[in-house]
Amino acid sequence: MGDVLSTHLDDARRQHIAEKTEKILREFLHFYEDQYGVALFNSMRHEIEGTGLPQAQLLWRKVPLDERIIFSGNLFQYQEDNKKWRNRFSLVPHNYGLVLYENKVAYERQIPPRAIINSAGYKILTSIDQYLELVGNSLPGTTSKSGSAPILKCPTQFPLILWHPYARHYYFCMMTEAEQDKWQAVLQDCVRHCNNGIPEDSKVEGPAFTDAIRMYRQSKELYGTWEMLCGNEVQILSNLVMEELGPALKAELGPRLKGKPQERQRQWIQISDAVYRLVFEQTKARFEEALSKLQLTRPAMEAVIRTDMDQIVTSKEHLASKIRAFILPKAEVCVRNHVQPYIPSILEALMVPTSQGFTEVRDVFFKEVTDMNLNVINEGGIDKLGEYMEKLSQLAYHPLKMQSCYEKMEPLRLDGLQQRFDVSSTSVFKQRAQIHMREQMDNAVYTFETLLHQELGKGPTREELCKSIQRILERVLKKYDYDSSSVRKRFFREALLQITIPFLLKKLAPTCKSELPRFQELIFEDFARFILVENTYEEVVLQTVMKDILQAVKEAAVQRKHNLYRDSMVLHNSDPNLHLLAEGSPIDWGEQYGDRGDGDSGGSPGPCTPEAATLSEKRRRAKQVMSVVQDEEAGLPFEAGPEPPSPASPDSVTELRGLLAQDLRAESPPPASPLLNGVPAQESPQTMADPKASSPPASPLQHLPPGKAVDLEPPKPSDQETGEQVSSPSDRPPIHTTTEDSAGVQTEF
Repeated sequence: MGDVLSTHLDDARRQHIAEKTEKILREFLHFYEDQYGVALFNSMRHEIEGTGLPQAQLLWRKVPLDERIIFSGNLFQYQEDNKKWRNRFSLVPHNYGLVLYENKVAYERQIPPRAIINSAGYKILTSIDQYLELVGNSLPGTTSKSGSAPILKCPTQFPLILWHPYARHYYFCMMTEAEQDKWQAVLQDCVRHCNNGIPEDSKVEGPAFTDAIRMYRQSKELYGTWEMLCGNEVQILSNLVMEELGPALKAELGPRLKGKPQERQRQWIQISDAVYRLVFEQTKARFEEALSKLQLTRPAMEAVIRTDMDQIVTSKEHLASKIRAFILPKAEVCVRNHVQPYIPSILEALMVPTSQGFTEVRDVFFKEVTDMNLNVINEGGIDKLGEYMEKLSQLAYHPLKMQSCYEKMEPLRLDGLQQRFDVSSTSVFKQRAQIHMREQMDNAVYTFETLLHQELGKGPTREELCKSIQRILERVLKKYDYDSSSVRKRFFREALLQITIPFLLKKLAPTCKSELPRFQELIFEDFARFILVENTYEEVVLQTVMKDILQAVKEAAVQRKHNLYRDSMVLHNSDPNLHLLAEGSPIDWGEQYGDRGDGDSGGSPGPCTPEAATLSEKRRRAKQVMSVVQDEEAGLPFEAGPEPPSPASPDSVTELRGLLAQDLRAESPPPASPLLNGVPAQESPQTMADPKASSPPASPLQHLPPGKAVDLEPPKPSDQETGEQVSSPSDRPPIHTTTEDSAGVQTEF
């Protein structure tokens, strides 16, 4: 297959692709520079003016998955080079990048993995027919005849395929349907996390980037961008380039591909993946260069904004009043005729599955805590508490236990509304709601942990402890009800805006866009970096529909079936000292309340001896390879030899000590940052009544020096995949590990 690339992607064509990519990037970065100044002004204005929003009732965990592997087990993977299926030992670390090792022994010996997969932008398919349909659509004229050999043969009836419109595809299969369901839930969690867009705590770069993406596409008469915001900035921008570059390349190369339909499909997949890699590398370099330049100019812009804030605000309000006088009559007619009648239907379609999902989150949390309380009564009280709480603390990140919550969103359909408003897919709304569910579950669990830990300081008896757990559970559920109501209302407003605003802008464009340049003369030259006519125009359009959206959500809150608090029911923070409890160090339940029979006599701590330090280090490293979910399949029949069992969860003291004895060395990965799929349109302070979701701070960028022997952590997706390469301990390529430096998990293509 190597000759396919050399034939169709020679130096001349690669140069042409690079030039086309540079042209697209140059045009986009012009929009990004414009939006950067606007986003900086909006951020500083928000800091100065503030909104006085009520505080969320639940606490949030700063380091949700520190030293954790979410899942581990065995997968059969199709090897495209030799067209064979091979067993792989697979890990899903805290950043949701699927890591594939040659086998379990290779992992334990710290041999670099064969592949690290970032699943942003991928779809998970569970049948060959689904895959063949997508592949056939990607390259017209290559539909295989009935009875001909398909592009892929799976040795079992239970495949899982990761499909991407541009990047390479990954093929896996399982032995049983139950195993397929389990891995599908895990991989869906990976896709959901990696698709979740730009971090919410990026107050300037994030909004500037998403607005620039929107403005660039609108300049090409393409409206609606939420479904494009999958992954970090470089991934999103690479997809933007491929969106424009791909069709022309397909039209040029498609007719030149030779062979049977399935062979031409294979060739196109390989060519598309190679082009995507080229685009990604070029995009990464150009975007980082542009961002660095903007960050150098930021202090000067901040100085101007601080000095002239009042004048800039006055100038913007004057511009908005002039645009409003021109736009409002046309926009109100458009809203009244084409949008307003359909808002209740859209909202109802969104609210039913979303409310069911959040109710299921509440029920799962209640059941898990209640079961834990019963176990405390029946199995030894506080002596077993550490073991139970260690498991409960990871509930929100347990793909299988959370699956029943996520499944509630699957029936979401917009039907005729989807065609009317030109919504390409509902998957983005499903994934966003599911992310909210996971965040609220973790907030509820962490608040419960914090309150219980405080209660344990009083030294309760077993009976008192059980009563305290029940009382704390009821207290946390009340907080969850309030916070989940706020989160859902905010999500409904976001979704309605993302559906209706692109539709309105497209409707108004023929009569309004050509008139906008004449408003430019109303902006002082000194303020031109912070006020843009296009942005102000969109804000005016947003305001015309926002009042109808707010009214619809307000009316829905009265309906009991949705379990929403009405706006008049403002629950002020009933625990003023609760948030102070979260300022301390994270609770280590296993260390404080876990195994007490490992030589600890319970007396005062002795001196820190080398032996004690070694034991502590072993305990820490063992914790790093304990899966949140244990894959109980020890091996697969297709293997040449028996596979050692996967890293297990700490279900017993014996297992824990066994893991400690193995001394598996793995460095702790930095914490993952929650991501936001798109930045919602800003509401005015008068219309916003929900708590702001807090976001953990981003992690710094780290690199491992090439050629240096290191303690391997579960690797994270890097910026460039080496492919299905075979490595040996004596010839290790450098592993470039990256953290979520405000952009989320870095990609592997």
